Amino acid sequence: MPTVVCHGELLIDFVPTVSGVDLIEAPAFKKAAGGGVANVSVGLARLGVSSGFMGQVGDDPFGHFLAQTLEEKGVDTSTLCFSAEARTMLAFVALKADGERDFIFYRNPSADMLYRPDQVDQDYVRGATLLHVSSISTISEPARGATLLAIETARAAGRLVSFDPNLRLNLWPSADAAREGILRLWPLAHIIKAGDEELTFLTGETDYHKAAERLWHPELKVLLVTHGREGSTYITPKATGSVAGFRVASVDTTGAGDGFMAAALKGLLEHADATDNPATLAEICRYANAVGAITTTERGGIPALPTVEAVEDFLRG
Repeated sequence: MPTVVCHGELLIDFVPTVSGVDLIEAPAFKKAAGGGVANVSVGLARLGVSSGFMGQVGDDPFGHFLAQTLEEKGVDTSTLCFSAEARTMLAFVALKADGERDFIFYRNPSADMLYRPDQVDQDYVRGATLLHVSSISTISEPARGATLLAIETARAAGRLVSFDPNLRLNLWPSADAAREGILRLWPLAHIIKAGDEELTFLTGETDYHKAAERLWHPELKVLLVTHGREGSTYITPKATGSVAGFRVASVDTTGAGDGFMAAALKGLLEHADATDNPATLAEICRYANAVGAITTTERGGIPALPTVEAVEDFLRG
């Protein structure tokens, strides 16, 4: 059984071969395996943490390419399902000059949206130490029910739950639906990573400390707030601290937050007392900042996620 089960979306990112253009101007696209939750599963495996992916793709060439990619990266796919009813989700990603992105998704519906509660292997979830989810798989039924069942199973077994809101407004029926959906999962998680803009979206607060106060719940062990190239902040019931980011030549920010999340989970799993130790949390965030930065130096999410050796070389350099 893997240490971490990642439950949610797995898709194909089509990334322009040149930066600084919109989707109309892009001359060609590079196919890359992606999806926030899948990125985390690969990020963990690349960093030496046993991980498995739970979800559904289409029984089509893209779906089998994704399964093959995860397996090659060391992720367990024994519970991955293939749907004959719908195709694998696709996303076309426009890269601006600064590496930031604009998304267009093809999922009406896609196979991941049709993932059902009866397809969730509850023993697989119970066998893990931690379950990782995002909000994408809760946008509509039956995937919402499957995600909630996986979370309920993990919590009932005393397992940790980590959550990344992964806000993609163009996938939700409305901004209010997105806010409601994210806030439904928020109190079920023990570890949460969110960006500044996501916290502002959820609370209306531009000060992330005030937003954290409004969103805090008794079971939350740590909230990790990401600030892009500026670094990250950890918040626990006992301490708060910010850790500077790394300056790199950014090509594509796809997967950077997921790389950060994978590295943070690695650190939190390796140091059970980390949430009581600010110095340890600061070092975990520094390492996670490095992974996030490295991920921006190549195109695509999964192809850019670094190994332990690559991160150590980066930090030494």
